[in-house]
Amino acid sequence: MKIQRRNKANPEFSLAAMTDVILLMLIFFMITSSAANQSAIDVKLPKAGAVDDNIPNPLTVSIKPDGSYFVDDNPVTREQLEQTIVSKLANQANKSFTIRADENTMHKDVVFAMEIAEKNKFNIAIATVKDK
Repeated sequence: MKIQRRNKANPEFSLAAMTDVILLMLIFFMITSSAANQSAIDVKLPKAGAVDDNIPNPLTVSIKPDGSYFVDDNPVTREQLEQTIVSKLANQANKSFTIRADENTMHKDVVFAMEIAEKNKFNIAIATVKDK
């Protein structure tokens, strides 16, 4: 008499669990990559009530409290600032840049960057953080 086992191990591998894990990892990396788009220059932005986060500005001018300027995280002198901004926006369709000035930055340093935008007919945005 031949006795058969009822519980045979199934050698097939199910990919459903692995695809769920891959999908969750993809969602995680997409969310964290969009949050990691902050500038490396450490400035404490002023607070504002209403902030529109949907303005795309590829060029960023950061101003630290000591009056030092940075264009896309690269240090530039006050004399080189206009030339650097104009050259970076020469081939752009959207000729605009964002000014990220520390809340303790002197007003004259921010106005200097704003005058460059006015002189060259560039649009500007002032970066702030949402007031809690």
